[in-house]
Amino acid sequence: MQQREKRGLAGVGLRRTLGAIMGGLAALCLAIVPLATAEAAGEDVDTALIVAIDVSNSVDDTRYKLQMEGIAQALEDPGVIEAIVGGPKKGILFSLVTWADQPKVNLPWTYIATEADAKAAASKVRALPRQGGEFTCMSRMMRVVSDKIVPQIPAKAAKVVLDISGDGRDNCNSAEPVEAVRDELVQYGVTVNGLPILEGEGADVVTPGAAPTQSYLPSKQDVDPLEEWYRESVKGGPGSFVLPAHGYSDFGRAIRQKFVLEVSEKASRIRRDYATVRPNFFTP
Repeated sequence: MQQREKRGLAGVGLRRTLGAIMGGLAALCLAIVPLATAEAAGEDVDTALIVAIDVSNSVDDTRYKLQMEGIAQALEDPGVIEAIVGGPKKGILFSLVTWADQPKVNLPWTYIATEADAKAAASKVRALPRQGGEFTCMSRMMRVVSDKIVPQIPAKAAKVVLDISGDGRDNCNSAEPVEAVRDELVQYGVTVNGLPILEGEGADVVTPGAAPTQSYLPSKQDVDPLEEWYRESVKGGPGSFVLPAHGYSDFGRAIRQKFVLEVSEKASRIRRDYATVRPNFFTP
């Protein structure tokens, strides 16, 4: 009787052990599936693009909508879609981060390889809930990108681009300077581009989705102090550049143009054209 009880208890223990092992394997499989699926879908991609949007205290509801609508319309733009699907790998990975006191990944890595994919991503961008904050903590955002977002790219990318936009300098008094994190990202092979939103004369805010009233003409514009700071402290890596928006009403135009430059196979020709009218626009 005692032996039978011992065998019974041993059997229960074995079943529990096997159950725990199987449960752990199942959890591991669930954790691996999204990554494997993304890799199967995307295999290699031309670009892994992280768009980081400033939502600090200076960004009210209207400005927030102008930014999100600008990104959504850029993703729906035929020229942007052509650039996305026209590369050797026929697709990109796209992620959206909003940042102020703390960064937040609002749109995790999303594979875009068709017009339908791009429009689905645009719909998700439009539906994102409003996030706010007080300070412009760019260094903190870049640290999260370096530590948590870039290492989780779910497919091999020919290039990785961090696209940062904002209307002010880092004002968090961080112990880690923006330049230090930027240099670390560049060492990891990330190209950091800047889109400063300049709020000088003529930078009027209009209804979301309205056509911009200004065009960016590099040969006719003086360099704004914020643009200069973005050049010196934010942009980095081969082919990196700063392309400003002249107010929030111009953000849609700027982000659309920037997307084409960042993902298009024709970008090298476009870069050469810009370099002729604005020397040092792009990093060598």
